[in-house]
Order: sequence, then structure tokens, then C-alpha cells
Amino acid sequence: MKPSYIENSQQWEEEFQFFVEVTVRFSETDMFGHLNNTVPFAYFEYARIEYLKSIGFMNEWTSREPELIPVVADLHCDYVKQVFFDEKLRVFVKTARIGKSSLDLHYLAKNENNETCFTGRGTIVQINKGTGKAVPLTEVEKEKILLGK
Repeated sequence: MKPSYIENSQQWEEEFQFFVEVTVRFSETDMFGHLNNTVPFAYFEYARIEYLKSIGFMNEWTSREPELIPVVADLHCDYVKQVFFDEKLRVFVKTARIGKSSLDLHYLAKNENNETCFTGRGTIVQINKGTGKAVPLTEVEKEKILLGK
């Protein structure tokens, strides 16, 4: 069954440009030898941070005393194929939608045989650290995102 956030699988996959590579560590597997179901979320985090750094976002968010910070509002994973110890994966990430103060990100993990192992989506929201309230993205920030897509 295709997840609701994927309308056209081929087009959806073709839109991904950015990815990170990970190798499944032994500690990330369960007693059956396959990837624990919580680990893809850590892979999403790694891919998300590297992606945001690549488009120039993490500089402001990781300054010594940032006023604005990103928070994960939701995160979802759909498991497609089992993954095992020592497999090498490419975890792709892209911006699917830009909101007023949020980004909807999509994820795709493929193994060395170019087979989809899991997909995902999630929303991050830029908030004011002091107030906890959402802060709109600036036009400059939106432009960075569009250029990085």
C-alpha cells in the first residue's frame, strides 16, 4: 500500500537530490538481525540536519545563543523492506512543502540494489526559543529552501 504523501511514486523519487550514506551498525539491529524499527528516525534526523546545513539553515539555528530553533512537529515512517546489519543505505531528504513557519520534509532510504527500504515524512517548525511560539520563515529563508530543493 502506497503512503498517502506519495501520489506518483516515480515522480516523487525523481525529485530527491540530497542524500547521506549510512551503514547499519550491529547495535542498530534486533535479536532477529534486522534494523530496529526506531532507527530510521535517527537516520531521518541525520539526513535532515545534513540537508539543512547544505542549504544554509543550520548556521543560524546552531549559533551560541539562537533565538530561533527548529522543532520536529511530527515524524512518520513507512517500512517497505527489511534491512540487516552492515547494509549500506542512501537516505534521501527533500522539502515537499514550505509553510508559513514550517517545512514538510520527505525521506527515502534505498539499499545498494537501489531498492526502497523505507520512506517517511515529517514537519519541522521554526519557533522562538523563549516563547515557544512559531516564527514565520523569512523570504530569504524560503529562497534558500527553494534553491536547495
